Amino acid sequence: MSLPPLVEPADELTVDEVRRYSRHLIIPDVGMDGQKRLKNAKVLVVGAGGLGSPALLYLAAAGVGTLGIIDFDVVDESNLQRQVIHGQSDIGRPKAESARDSVREVNPNVEVVLHQDRLDSDNALEIFAGYDLVLDGTDNFATRYLVNDACVILDKPYVWGSIYRFDGQVSVFWNQYGPQYRDLYPEPPPPGMVPSCAEGGVLGVLCASIGSVMVNEAIKLITGIGDPLVGRLLIFDALEMSWREVKVRKDPETAPVTELIDYEAFCGAVSDEATEAAAGSTITATELKDLLDNKADEIFLVDVREKNEYEIVSIPGATLIPKGEFLNGKALSQLPQDKRVVLHCKSGVRSAEALAAVKAAGFADAVHVGGGVLAWINQVDPSLPEY
Repeated sequence: MSLPPLVEPADELTVDEVRRYSRHLIIPDVGMDGQKRLKNAKVLVVGAGGLGSPALLYLAAAGVGTLGIIDFDVVDESNLQRQVIHGQSDIGRPKAESARDSVREVNPNVEVVLHQDRLDSDNALEIFAGYDLVLDGTDNFATRYLVNDACVILDKPYVWGSIYRFDGQVSVFWNQYGPQYRDLYPEPPPPGMVPSCAEGGVLGVLCASIGSVMVNEAIKLITGIGDPLVGRLLIFDALEMSWREVKVRKDPETAPVTELIDYEAFCGAVSDEATEAAAGSTITATELKDLLDNKADEIFLVDVREKNEYEIVSIPGATLIPKGEFLNGKALSQLPQDKRVVLHCKSGVRSAEALAAVKAAGFADAVHVGGGVLAWINQVDPSLPEY
């Protein structure tokens, strides 16, 4: 589906800009007109992380005139494996500021606007209103639905990308011309069903593959060239090195989006059962340390993460039984009846889900560790590596 150009062309390119973008200008489909449209475009990138990093760099290099960056996080050493817009010296800096400096180094002609707030239902419409196009590379469902709904209400197109381990997906959603994200995913998955990149990992270079496709789609939309991915979902498998395409159509049953909602509640990071189980049955990392020092023979400490996570770092004395074995019931026979069961994971989400299954099986005094192994590292043993 060919679409009209999203942006009107700027009045002119300077001599320096002609030199800079000459390889674009000699492409007949882009030319002076297309480059002037890029110069006049205002593009918002949600997240300066794995997908936002290559997207921002290539949008800047392409000559997009105004780039907005939404990010409230700071650069962590674990980000550097894939978030190539940041460097070693940026650790501890706000990601938005680090990304801005890298963009300016790539192309000083680009105006960079920072939004260093958490995107939510209170500010999304106001922020989005100032841009022609949105790129969403976030890794949580609450923000994805928020971005979709804000774009639907404002009638703006957006490019969506997603990555996990070796797999990536890209599409363009524009309710005026085709489906929206809710047509592809009418409801979020059950809480805890789909792990984030922080839990499941991601091949760093996959970000470049998916991020570059996202920018390719942005350029096509801005300039009105080619056939954008409206109504098409592109799926990439880095292990097989294969791309395949799935058609996405408007669902007549999709309810009209008329207002923004509470997306954290809509998506539910933790199930109701896990929330109920954890209420009054959550201990801190320091409380766990006290139990291990004084009552180690009275507790059975279980790590519900995956084997590869356990090999990175573990709490001394913990027995590895992955969460899935609690959910399918296989783990229950391994739990002693004469000891108090204490569960932990990386951050406390998966252990809460496992706790619900354990309590339902009759282990009424079972507890889990709020904050998981990360809390143990921060509160008990800072010498251990975070991941």
